[in-house]
Amino acid sequence: MRTPPPVRPVLLEDIRAARERIRGVTIRTPLIKLRHDGASPEVWLKLENLQPVNSFKLRGAANAVAMLSPEARRRGVWTISAGNAGQGVAYAARGFGVPCTVVTIETAPATKVERMASLGVRIVKAPFDACWRAMEEREFPGVEGTFVHPFDDHDFIAGNATIGLEVLEDLPGVRTVIAAIGGGGLVVGIGSALRQLAPGVRVLGAEPETAAPAAASFAAGGAREFEGWKASFVDGAGGKSMFPRMWERMQGVVDGSVVVSLEETRRAVRLVAERARVIAEGAGALAVAAALSGRAGEGPFVAIVSGGNIDLAKLAEMITG
Repeated sequence: MRTPPPVRPVLLEDIRAARERIRGVTIRTPLIKLRHDGASPEVWLKLENLQPVNSFKLRGAANAVAMLSPEARRRGVWTISAGNAGQGVAYAARGFGVPCTVVTIETAPATKVERMASLGVRIVKAPFDACWRAMEEREFPGVEGTFVHPFDDHDFIAGNATIGLEVLEDLPGVRTVIAAIGGGGLVVGIGSALRQLAPGVRVLGAEPETAAPAAASFAAGGAREFEGWKASFVDGAGGKSMFPRMWERMQGVVDGSVVVSLEETRRAVRLVAERARVIAEGAGALAVAAALSGRAGEGPFVAIVSGGNIDLAKLAEMITG
């Protein structure tokens, strides 16, 4: 097991430097108002599904790879991913001419695996438990190179945090920002930016009912595993446990996590497709579902549409089913 560096706060200077570093690789995504049937709440969509790899993960990956030393790049890079982080790291690595390997969950959607392969990566498939364990141990049998952690990495989180800068610039009156929690790197990044610039804005995570370790951790006051974990179409969020290091990172920057049902998530996928013509994968719709659930307090909300890498046949089934 490789010992990671100590956890430290993500400062505004880190976030602003990351924004300059990834400029030209990522795009400044639009913030649009969601038109829905109810008079309230007011919900705005931050469309990270429009990034070049259709996921917010490119922000963190681009910053993390750019920060690697020439020697680290020469060794090649590798990461662990259900698809979105893998695409982000692969895209960034390709820009530097760096070989990339992705250890991916064997049940990852074919669409995401195909898109990773199209970026020229070597793909190694493994069971979910083996991938989750490798994220803790930071090593995997037969895989060499520099490991880019998909969420527990200071530079990765600083890249994610650039979303928070854009949200505040575009909607200064936002009351609550909600983002899906997988490992926690997205919500910690956004929370790190908002706490320093707008400490009165609430920052919430969103998790599916089948995999909600962050909510269990907030309820218990410490990092917890999630009993009864089940795989679902929300493959980009919801782990089996909250990493203690990520729990440490959340302290003071994340206010809690809203648990939503799979049916609420399906309805959110349909709603943003019908009303905004936006394609959101399951994890990408979690924040919208949480904002509309009535369990996240009052708006205006910004819901981070974290990704849109969903198989089109599955999307059609969810919209018409």
